[in-house]
Amino acid sequence: MFVEFLIFVVSLGVLIWGADILVAQSEKIALHFGISEYVIGATLVALGTSLPEMAASITASLNGKPALAVSNVIGSNILNITLVLATVFLVSKTAIKPNRDFFAKDSSWALFPVLIFAVMASQNQFDRFDGTLLAFLMVAYVMFLLNSEPDALAIEAEDLGDKFRWNKTVPMLIVGFALVIFGADFTVSSASTIAHKLGVSEWVIGVIMVSLGTSMPELVVSIVASLKGKADMAIGNIIGSNMANITVVLGGAALVNSIKLDMSGYIFDIAVMLIATLMLVFITANRMYSKSAGISLFVLLALFLRHTVASFA
Repeated sequence: MFVEFLIFVVSLGVLIWGADILVAQSEKIALHFGISEYVIGATLVALGTSLPEMAASITASLNGKPALAVSNVIGSNILNITLVLATVFLVSKTAIKPNRDFFAKDSSWALFPVLIFAVMASQNQFDRFDGTLLAFLMVAYVMFLLNSEPDALAIEAEDLGDKFRWNKTVPMLIVGFALVIFGADFTVSSASTIAHKLGVSEWVIGVIMVSLGTSMPELVVSIVASLKGKADMAIGNIIGSNMANITVVLGGAALVNSIKLDMSGYIFDIAVMLIATLMLVFITANRMYSKSAGISLFVLLALFLRHTVASFA
Protein backbone atom coordinates (compact mmCIF):
# COMPACT_ATOMS: atom_id res chain seq x y z
CA MET A 1 0.00 0.00 0.00
CA PHE A 2 2.88 2.37 0.83
CA VAL A 3 4.26 1.98 -2.69
CA GLU A 4 0.90 2.90 -4.25
CA PHE A 5 0.60 6.00 -2.07
CA LEU A 6 4.17 6.98 -2.96
CA ILE A 7 3.45 6.57 -6.68
CA PHE A 8 0.25 8.60 -6.28
CA VAL A 9 2.01 11.48 -4.49
CA VAL A 10 4.98 11.56 -6.88
CA SER A 11 2.84 11.32 -10.03
CA LEU A 12 0.50 14.03 -8.72
CA GLY A 13 3.55 16.23 -8.07
CA VAL A 14 4.79 15.60 -11.61
CA LEU A 15 1.32 16.45 -12.96
CA ILE A 16 1.20 19.76 -11.09
CA TRP A 17 4.81 20.57 -12.02
CA GLY A 18 4.04 20.00 -15.69
CA ALA A 19 0.96 22.20 -15.45
CA ASP A 20 3.02 24.97 -13.83
CA ILE A 21 5.53 24.84 -16.70
CA LEU A 22 2.75 25.01 -19.28
CA VAL A 23 1.12 28.01 -17.59
CA ALA A 24 4.39 29.93 -17.32
CA GLN A 25 5.38 29.34 -20.95
CA SER A 26 1.87 29.93 -22.32
CA GLU A 27 1.70 33.24 -20.46
CA LYS A 28 4.92 34.36 -22.16
CA ILE A 29 3.49 33.52 -25.58
CA ALA A 30 0.21 35.30 -24.81
CA LEU A 31 1.98 38.42 -23.59
CA HIS A 32 4.29 38.31 -26.62
CA PHE A 33 1.27 38.68 -28.87
CA GLY A 34 -0.17 41.57 -26.86
CA ILE A 35 -3.07 39.81 -25.13
CA SER A 36 -4.31 41.81 -22.16
CA GLU A 37 -3.19 41.02 -18.63
CA TYR A 38 -6.78 40.75 -17.39
CA VAL A 39 -7.84 38.28 -20.07
CA ILE A 40 -4.71 36.22 -19.39
CA GLY A 41 -5.52 36.10 -15.70
CA ALA A 42 -9.19 35.26 -16.15
CA THR A 43 -8.69 32.62 -18.83
CA LEU A 44 -5.10 31.38 -19.13
CA VAL A 45 -4.32 31.22 -15.43
CA ALA A 46 -7.72 29.70 -14.62
CA LEU A 47 -7.42 27.15 -17.41
CA GLY A 48 -3.82 26.48 -16.48
CA THR A 49 -4.60 25.75 -12.85
CA SER A 50 -7.41 23.45 -14.06
CA LEU A 51 -4.98 21.54 -16.28
CA PRO A 52 -4.28 18.82 -13.66
CA GLU A 53 -8.03 18.19 -13.31
CA MET A 54 -8.34 18.11 -17.10
CA ALA A 55 -5.52 15.62 -17.55
CA ALA A 56 -6.76 13.40 -14.71
CA SER A 57 -10.41 13.35 -15.85
CA ILE A 58 -9.65 12.81 -19.55
CA THR A 59 -7.22 10.00 -18.68
CA ALA A 60 -9.81 8.44 -16.36
CA SER A 61 -12.45 8.66 -19.10
CA LEU A 62 -10.17 7.03 -21.67
CA ASN A 63 -9.31 4.26 -19.19
CA GLY A 64 -12.97 3.50 -18.57
CA LYS A 65 -13.10 4.95 -15.05
CA PRO A 66 -16.10 7.31 -15.21
CA ALA A 67 -16.42 7.69 -11.43
CA LEU A 68 -12.91 9.15 -11.20
CA ALA A 69 -13.54 11.46 -14.17
CA VAL A 70 -16.72 12.99 -12.73
CA SER A 71 -15.86 12.94 -9.01
CA ASN A 72 -12.62 14.83 -9.70
CA VAL A 73 -14.62 17.69 -11.23
CA ILE A 74 -17.19 17.83 -8.41
CA GLY A 75 -14.56 17.55 -5.67
CA SER A 76 -12.36 20.23 -7.25
CA ASN A 77 -15.26 22.69 -7.54
CA ILE A 78 -16.22 22.11 -3.91
CA LEU A 79 -12.64 22.46 -2.65
CA ASN A 80 -11.94 25.55 -4.76
CA ILE A 81 -14.68 27.40 -2.87
CA THR A 82 -14.72 25.80 0.59
CA LEU A 83 -10.94 25.33 0.93
CA VAL A 84 -9.15 27.67 -1.48
CA LEU A 85 -11.45 30.72 -1.21
CA ALA A 86 -11.90 30.21 2.54
CA THR A 87 -8.11 30.05 2.99
CA VAL A 88 -7.69 33.26 0.98
CA PHE A 89 -10.12 35.04 3.30
CA LEU A 90 -8.39 33.71 6.43
CA VAL A 91 -4.75 34.35 5.44
CA SER A 92 -5.31 37.83 4.04
CA LYS A 93 -3.61 40.33 6.34
CA THR A 94 -5.58 43.29 5.07
CA ALA A 95 -9.22 43.83 4.16
CA ILE A 96 -10.06 42.29 0.79
CA LYS A 97 -11.54 44.95 -1.46
CA PRO A 98 -11.67 43.78 -5.08
CA ASN A 99 -11.94 46.45 -7.74
CA ARG A 100 -14.11 44.19 -9.89
CA ASP A 101 -17.81 43.67 -9.18
CA PHE A 102 -17.77 39.87 -9.24
CA PHE A 103 -21.48 39.61 -8.49
CA ALA A 104 -22.58 41.72 -11.44
CA LYS A 105 -19.99 40.40 -13.91
CA ASP A 106 -18.97 36.89 -12.90
CA SER A 107 -21.25 35.16 -10.39
CA SER A 108 -23.59 33.88 -13.11
CA TRP A 109 -20.64 32.20 -14.80
CA ALA A 110 -19.96 30.34 -11.57
CA LEU A 111 -23.59 29.22 -11.22
CA PHE A 112 -24.67 28.44 -14.80
CA PRO A 113 -22.29 25.49 -15.34
CA VAL A 114 -23.34 23.89 -12.03
CA LEU A 115 -27.04 24.10 -12.94
CA ILE A 116 -26.35 22.71 -16.41
CA PHE A 117 -24.24 19.94 -14.86
CA ALA A 118 -27.17 18.98 -12.61
CA VAL A 119 -29.49 18.69 -15.61
CA MET A 120 -26.98 16.58 -17.53
CA ALA A 121 -26.31 14.39 -14.47
CA SER A 122 -30.01 13.48 -14.33
CA GLN A 123 -29.46 11.55 -17.57
CA ASN A 124 -26.80 9.38 -15.86
CA GLN A 125 -24.43 10.06 -18.72
CA PHE A 126 -22.29 12.74 -20.31
CA ASP A 127 -21.98 12.01 -24.02
CA ARG A 128 -20.20 13.82 -26.83
CA PHE A 129 -23.23 16.05 -27.42
CA ASP A 130 -23.04 17.18 -23.78
CA GLY A 131 -19.30 17.69 -24.13
CA THR A 132 -19.86 19.88 -27.18
CA LEU A 133 -22.46 21.99 -25.37
CA LEU A 134 -20.10 22.47 -22.42
CA ALA A 135 -17.30 23.51 -24.78
CA PHE A 136 -19.60 26.13 -26.33
CA LEU A 137 -20.36 27.43 -22.84
CA MET A 138 -16.66 28.00 -22.26
CA VAL A 139 -16.42 29.81 -25.60
CA ALA A 140 -19.28 32.07 -24.49
CA TYR A 141 -17.44 32.78 -21.23
CA VAL A 142 -14.24 33.76 -23.05
CA MET A 143 -16.21 35.98 -25.44
CA PHE A 144 -17.86 37.65 -22.44
CA LEU A 145 -14.47 38.33 -20.85
CA LEU A 146 -13.04 39.76 -24.06
CA ASN A 147 -16.06 42.03 -24.55
CA SER A 148 -16.25 43.12 -20.90
CA GLU A 149 -12.63 44.30 -20.79
CA PRO A 150 -12.08 46.00 -24.16
CA ASP A 151 -9.69 48.56 -22.74
CA ALA A 152 -7.57 46.20 -20.65
CA LEU A 153 -3.86 46.96 -20.75
CA ALA A 154 -1.91 44.97 -23.32
CA ILE A 155 1.81 44.37 -22.89
CA GLU A 156 4.00 44.94 -25.91
CA ALA A 157 6.41 42.22 -26.96
CA GLU A 158 9.48 44.40 -26.39
CA ASP A 159 8.50 44.87 -22.74
CA LEU A 160 9.24 41.20 -22.14
CA GLY A 161 12.88 41.59 -23.07
CA ASP A 162 14.76 38.30 -22.75
CA LYS A 163 11.83 36.61 -20.98
CA PHE A 164 10.46 35.30 -24.28
CA ARG A 165 12.46 33.06 -26.59
CA TRP A 166 10.92 30.59 -29.04
CA ASN A 167 13.95 28.27 -28.80
CA LYS A 168 13.38 28.02 -25.04
CA THR A 169 9.62 28.33 -24.82
CA VAL A 170 8.67 25.58 -27.30
CA PRO A 171 10.93 22.89 -25.75
CA MET A 172 9.64 23.80 -22.29
CA LEU A 173 6.06 23.51 -23.56
CA ILE A 174 6.83 20.00 -24.84
CA VAL A 175 8.38 19.06 -21.49
CA GLY A 176 5.34 20.45 -19.66
CA PHE A 177 2.91 18.46 -21.82
CA ALA A 178 4.93 15.28 -21.33
CA LEU A 179 4.96 15.71 -17.54
CA VAL A 180 1.20 16.37 -17.50
CA ILE A 181 0.39 13.32 -19.64
CA PHE A 182 2.59 10.88 -17.72
CA GLY A 183 1.70 12.40 -14.37
CA ALA A 184 -2.03 12.12 -15.08
CA ASP A 185 -1.74 8.51 -16.25
CA PHE A 186 0.09 7.36 -13.12
CA THR A 187 -2.13 9.47 -10.84
CA VAL A 188 -5.31 7.85 -12.15
CA SER A 189 -3.93 4.29 -12.19
CA SER A 190 -2.46 4.56 -8.68
CA ALA A 191 -5.66 6.18 -7.34
CA SER A 192 -7.70 3.32 -8.76
CA THR A 193 -5.35 0.75 -7.20
CA ILE A 194 -5.57 2.47 -3.80
CA ALA A 195 -9.37 2.50 -4.00
CA HIS A 196 -9.52 -1.23 -4.66
CA LYS A 197 -7.03 -2.07 -1.90
CA LEU A 198 -8.86 0.10 0.63
CA GLY A 199 -12.15 -1.42 -0.40
CA VAL A 200 -13.73 1.96 -1.22
CA SER A 201 -15.20 3.28 -4.43
CA GLU A 202 -13.19 5.14 -7.04
CA TRP A 203 -15.67 7.98 -6.53
CA VAL A 204 -14.48 8.52 -2.93
CA ILE A 205 -10.83 8.49 -4.00
CA GLY A 206 -11.56 10.90 -6.84
CA VAL A 207 -13.72 13.33 -4.88
CA ILE A 208 -11.15 13.60 -2.06
CA MET A 209 -7.62 12.50 -2.94
CA VAL A 210 -7.42 13.30 -6.64
CA SER A 211 -9.45 16.52 -6.42
CA LEU A 212 -7.45 17.72 -3.40
CA GLY A 213 -4.19 17.16 -5.25
CA THR A 214 -5.34 18.73 -8.50
CA SER A 215 -6.71 21.76 -6.58
CA MET A 216 -3.24 22.60 -5.23
CA PRO A 217 -2.40 24.95 -8.15
CA GLU A 218 -5.55 27.00 -7.47
CA LEU A 219 -4.69 27.07 -3.75
CA VAL A 220 -1.12 28.25 -4.32
CA VAL A 221 -1.98 30.80 -7.02
CA SER A 222 -4.88 32.29 -5.05
CA ILE A 223 -2.99 32.51 -1.74
CA VAL A 224 0.05 34.13 -3.36
CA ALA A 225 -2.19 36.59 -5.22
CA SER A 226 -4.06 37.42 -2.03
CA LEU A 227 -0.88 38.01 -0.04
CA LYS A 228 0.32 40.35 -2.79
CA GLY A 229 -2.90 42.33 -2.53
CA LYS A 230 -4.28 41.07 -5.86
CA ALA A 231 -7.75 40.10 -4.65
CA ASP A 232 -9.24 40.32 -8.14
CA MET A 233 -6.82 37.69 -9.42
CA ALA A 234 -7.35 35.42 -6.40
CA ILE A 235 -11.16 35.42 -6.60
CA GLY A 236 -11.25 35.52 -10.39
CA ASN A 237 -8.97 32.48 -10.56
CA ILE A 238 -11.41 30.47 -8.44
CA ILE A 239 -14.46 31.50 -10.49
CA GLY A 240 -12.63 30.86 -13.75
CA SER A 241 -11.25 27.52 -12.56
CA ASN A 242 -14.68 26.27 -11.50
CA MET A 243 -16.06 27.36 -14.85
CA ALA A 244 -13.25 25.50 -16.62
CA ASN A 245 -13.66 22.38 -14.47
CA ILE A 246 -17.17 21.71 -15.75
CA THR A 247 -16.96 23.11 -19.28
CA VAL A 248 -13.43 22.11 -20.29
CA VAL A 249 -12.48 19.30 -17.90
CA LEU A 250 -15.77 17.38 -17.89
CA GLY A 251 -16.62 18.50 -21.40
CA GLY A 252 -13.24 17.29 -22.67
CA ALA A 253 -13.59 13.97 -20.87
CA ALA A 254 -17.05 13.47 -22.41
CA LEU A 255 -15.77 14.36 -25.89
CA VAL A 256 -12.96 11.80 -25.87
CA ASN A 257 -15.18 9.05 -24.45
CA SER A 258 -18.87 9.12 -23.48
CA ILE A 259 -19.26 8.83 -19.71
CA LYS A 260 -22.03 6.59 -18.37
CA LEU A 261 -22.48 6.70 -14.61
CA ASP A 262 -25.43 6.25 -12.27
CA MET A 263 -25.48 9.60 -10.46
CA SER A 264 -28.29 8.72 -8.04
CA GLY A 265 -25.80 7.73 -5.35
CA TYR A 266 -23.96 11.04 -5.51
CA ILE A 267 -26.81 13.49 -4.89
CA PHE A 268 -25.16 14.72 -1.66
CA ASP A 269 -21.92 15.70 -3.44
CA ILE A 270 -23.80 17.47 -6.23
CA ALA A 271 -25.89 19.31 -3.63
CA VAL A 272 -22.76 20.43 -1.76
CA MET A 273 -21.28 21.75 -5.03
CA LEU A 274 -24.48 23.70 -5.69
CA ILE A 275 -24.65 25.07 -2.11
CA ALA A 276 -20.97 26.10 -2.23
CA THR A 277 -21.58 27.92 -5.51
CA LEU A 278 -24.66 29.68 -4.11
CA MET A 279 -22.58 30.72 -1.08
CA LEU A 280 -19.99 32.17 -3.49
CA VAL A 281 -22.74 34.14 -5.26
CA PHE A 282 -24.06 35.37 -1.88
CA ILE A 283 -20.55 36.42 -0.77
CA THR A 284 -19.91 38.37 -3.96
CA ALA A 285 -23.39 39.95 -3.88
CA ASN A 286 -22.82 41.29 -0.36
CA ARG A 287 -19.05 41.79 -0.77
CA MET A 288 -18.48 39.61 2.30
CA TYR A 289 -14.77 39.08 1.66
CA SER A 290 -14.01 38.45 5.31
CA LYS A 291 -12.73 35.85 7.77
CA SER A 292 -16.30 35.15 8.93
CA ALA A 293 -17.21 34.15 5.38
CA GLY A 294 -14.13 31.95 5.28
CA ILE A 295 -15.18 30.16 8.47
CA SER A 296 -18.68 29.60 7.02
CA LEU A 297 -17.15 27.97 3.96
CA PHE A 298 -14.96 25.77 6.17
CA VAL A 299 -18.09 24.57 7.99
CA LEU A 300 -19.53 23.36 4.67
CA LEU A 301 -16.18 21.70 3.88
CA ALA A 302 -16.24 19.89 7.24
CA LEU A 303 -19.75 18.54 6.55
CA PHE A 304 -18.67 17.39 3.10
CA LEU A 305 -15.56 15.62 4.43
CA ARG A 306 -17.53 14.00 7.27
CA HIS A 307 -20.05 12.55 4.82
CA THR A 308 -17.31 11.33 2.48
CA VAL A 309 -15.19 9.77 5.23
CA ALA A 310 -18.29 8.04 6.59
CA SER A 311 -18.62 6.26 3.25
CA PHE A 312 -15.30 4.52 3.95
CA ALA A 313 -17.04 2.44 6.64
